[in-house]
Amino acid sequence: MKLNSQYLFRQYAYVNGEWIVGSSGRQEAVYDPADDTILGHITLLDPAQIGSAVTAADDAFRQWRAKRADQRAEILQNWYQQLHDHRSDLAQLLVREQGKPLSEAEGEVDYAASFIRWFAEEARRTNGENMPSHIPGALLGTAKEPVGVAALITPWNFPLAMITRKAAAALAAGCTVLVKPANETPFSALALAELAERAGFPAGVFNVITGDPAETSAQLCAEPRIKALSFTGSTRVGKLLLKQCASTVKRVSLELGGNAPFIIAPDVSPEEAADAVIAAKFQTSGQDCLAANRILVHESIYNAFLETFAGRVRDLVVGKGSNPRTDVGPLIHRAAVDKANAIVEDAVRLGARLIHGDQSLAPGANYFMPTLLSDITPEMKVWREENFAPVAGVSAYRTDEEAIAQANDTEYGLAAYLWTHDQKRIWRYIRELEYGMVAVNSVKMTGPCVPFGGIKHSGLGREGGKTGIDEYLNTKYFCLGNVGQPS
Repeated sequence: MKLNSQYLFRQYAYVNGEWIVGSSGRQEAVYDPADDTILGHITLLDPAQIGSAVTAADDAFRQWRAKRADQRAEILQNWYQQLHDHRSDLAQLLVREQGKPLSEAEGEVDYAASFIRWFAEEARRTNGENMPSHIPGALLGTAKEPVGVAALITPWNFPLAMITRKAAAALAAGCTVLVKPANETPFSALALAELAERAGFPAGVFNVITGDPAETSAQLCAEPRIKALSFTGSTRVGKLLLKQCASTVKRVSLELGGNAPFIIAPDVSPEEAADAVIAAKFQTSGQDCLAANRILVHESIYNAFLETFAGRVRDLVVGKGSNPRTDVGPLIHRAAVDKANAIVEDAVRLGARLIHGDQSLAPGANYFMPTLLSDITPEMKVWREENFAPVAGVSAYRTDEEAIAQANDTEYGLAAYLWTHDQKRIWRYIRELEYGMVAVNSVKMTGPCVPFGGIKHSGLGREGGKTGIDEYLNTKYFCLGNVGQPS
C-alpha cells in the first residue's frame, strides 16, 4: 500500500512501545473489500503475549495517572495534530481496508481527530465537588479518579473514530488502554499507534493488540487487572461480553445495534424528504448503526415520496471508494452481501414491492446495489433487523400515534429521525420516541460534544460529550472531620 508516510502502514501489534509479532507465528490476511486483493497481514498474539500487554498497561497506569491533567492534555493535543498532519494517508488506509468513498474517509479522519481535541480539553475539567455537611465540623467532598486499565474493542465500519472516541476519553481521564480492533480493519488502529508514539505517549499507555476475536475478547473480559471495557458492535456480541465481564465486575460501556426509524410528516415536500433519507441511509454503504432502517411516510405523500426517492436511489453511483464519483462502496465482505440478499428475499416473499435494486449490475462480489422496498411490514426481517446494507424499506402511516408506535416497535433504541416543520409535533415526538438520540430536520447528529448512546438493547453508557469521560472515572467521597474545631 503506497502512502506519503509509509511508516503508517504497520503489520505488527503494538505493545509497551514496541512492534511485536505473535510468538506462534499465526497471522491473518486483510483484504480490500473492493476487489478482494490482499492488503497485508496481521499477527495473532497468543494468550501469554496478551497477558504481557495487560501487565505493561497496568505498570504504565501508575505513572500516567500521576501526570497532571494539563500534561496529559498536551500529549493528546499532539496526537490530534498528528492526525491532522496525516489526514490524507489515514483516509487512504480507510478506503483500502474498509471500502468507504474517499470523501467519507476524509470526513472520518476529521471526526476521529475531533474527539482527541475535545477530550484533551475535558482532561482539565474532571472536577470533584464540595458538599454541605450534615456532620458538625466536617468537610465533605468528592474527587474523580481514573478507573485503571481500559480494554477497547472496536468495529470495522468506523475504524478510526470508534477508537478515538473511546481512547481519548480514557487517556484524558488518566487510564491506560488496550485497543482490540476488528480484524477486517486493523491498519487504521495500528497507524493510530504509530502517531500516538510520535505524539509522546509513554510506553504502555496506548497499546494495540491483534488476535483471534473470540479468544482475545474472552481473555480481556476475564482479566481482573482490566477495570473497564468498552465495546462497539452487534447487540449479540455485546450481551456475550457483558456476561463475560460479570465475574470481574468491570465498568462496562456498550454501543450496540440500531434500527433507526425515519419519520416523514405530511407537511414535508417529497423532494426535501427524499434528499434527507438518501443522506441518512446510504452513508458507509448503509453499514452504520445510525443509518435509517425503516422509513415511515405519511400516507398523504407516500406515493409521491416513493417516486421521488426511487429517482434519487437510481442516481447513486456504486463503485470503488477511490473513485471520486462513488456514492456507495462495497460491503465489508461477501457474508454481508449474503445477509442483504436474504433480507430482501424475505421482504419480497412476505409482500414487499421491490422498486429498485438489480443485483446483476453489482460491479463486484462484495457490492450490493442500492435497494428500495416499499410496503414493508413488522413481520419482515427488513423491519425487525438492523440490515447494515444499502437497503431502504418504506412503509406508510396514518396518524402520529401510529407512527410513534411503529417507530418504537423494536428492541433497539439508539437513534431516530423526524422530518417535520410542525413545532407541536416536534416536541411530542422528541418526548415519546424511545431512543437515546433523536434528530429533527437534520441528518447529522453526532460530534465530540454529543453524549452518544442508546437505550433498550442498543447499549449502556455514553461516549463523547461531558459524560463520555465519566465512563473511565470513579467518584471517591471523602469526609474530613474536625475541620476548624478548637484544639
